[in-house]
Amino acid sequence: MENVAAANMLFLPEKRPPVEDAREFKLVSEFSPAGDQPRAIEELTKSLQTGERDQVLLGVTGSGKTFTMAHVIQNLQRPTLVLAPNKTLAAQLYGEMKDFFPENAVEYFVSYYDYYQPEAYVPRSDTYIEKDASVNEQIDRMRHAATRSLMERGDVVIVASVSCIYGIGAVETYSEMVTRLRTGASIDQRVLMKRLVDLQYQRNDASFYRGAFRVRGD
Repeated sequence: MENVAAANMLFLPEKRPPVEDAREFKLVSEFSPAGDQPRAIEELTKSLQTGERDQVLLGVTGSGKTFTMAHVIQNLQRPTLVLAPNKTLAAQLYGEMKDFFPENAVEYFVSYYDYYQPEAYVPRSDTYIEKDASVNEQIDRMRHAATRSLMERGDVVIVASVSCIYGIGAVETYSEMVTRLRTGASIDQRVLMKRLVDLQYQRNDASFYRGAFRVRGD
């Protein structure tokens, strides 16, 4: 299954959405397509351009399926979602796509749980087990980065596990929970502090952690 999944679980929208930062996909590699790759790239590209959505690229491990799909992405110039069956393969594909598209937004979107234990009841011993979970904050940040890139850029490749099929809310709601700060811009300190509080940040001048802000000076 993994030999096929690396190349065929791919979704490309009909056209690029209007975004703030519209860059072109630019594939960077010291290698050129060889063997059956040029034909596969050409046929996959043409079929997608004519509206054929369901295609399969089959090959053994190490045959260059990911490289082939990277060329298809460059040819079509569309935001792309690459689905992997597990986190391990998703991480591998993410690293490869980052290498192929260093100038574009390649993002990683998988479940942020390192550990998850649902609540349970054991009748035999009359035992209730509470729900427990451990969240990986780095992966959570990467999920937010992926969501932001989708909203702000057109040159986006999202490498994801099945976690991406679950909704994360409306785009409009997500957009409202944003405060934009630009280098060199002027903003009233009190206005910014109020906006951060509205976004559920907490002021803490003693310690600095996620979800908190601190203020120095007037």
